Amino acid sequence: MKDRNYCLNLLKEYTKSENLLKHAYAVEACVRFYAKKYNEDEEYWGNVALLHDFDYEMYPSLEDHPFKGAEILREKGFDEEFIQTILSHANHTGVPRDTLLKKVLFACDEISGFITAVTLVRPSKSLDEVSVKSVKKKMKDKGFSRAVSREDIKQGAEELGIPLEEHIQNCIEAMKSVKGTLGL
Repeated sequence: MKDRNYCLNLLKEYTKSENLLKHAYAVEACVRFYAKKYNEDEEYWGNVALLHDFDYEMYPSLEDHPFKGAEILREKGFDEEFIQTILSHANHTGVPRDTLLKKVLFACDEISGFITAVTLVRPSKSLDEVSVKSVKKKMKDKGFSRAVSREDIKQGAEELGIPLEEHIQNCIEAMKSVKGTLGL
């Protein structure tokens, strides 16, 4: 298996945008939280999360992302389950989310971006001010962070089999563990 340093270097080779890098770190923190919760391999799960969107900046279209990333990962010798998990985070790939890691990655992707958006409109821009209640309130505001699919957020928690409120709280706590890296 490739270690985090290898994956981080690969991420930075393909991703220059600070916001996309921070998104990768946020999803990684959330996925690692669940790896720990479910007694799974934190390094492996974290690396999948770190690289889930690594190709997005170069290949942002639905036709290319995450398919181009999968090709690159195959060329670099990543195992097929790692690649299939990354493919499964995007509904348009048709790859079923038939493992716990696939469900966790999908569940953490949109919510971490949404929590970031909620944080950035707080006066202090600090995760310490973000609550489940404030996230749920912003989810009702269709004009707020329009690009984030509320349906995907809800579906992610459902696929994990946990209440949405609990999932939001878990992700807030996970992101707080890397708030310095996230600038939040």
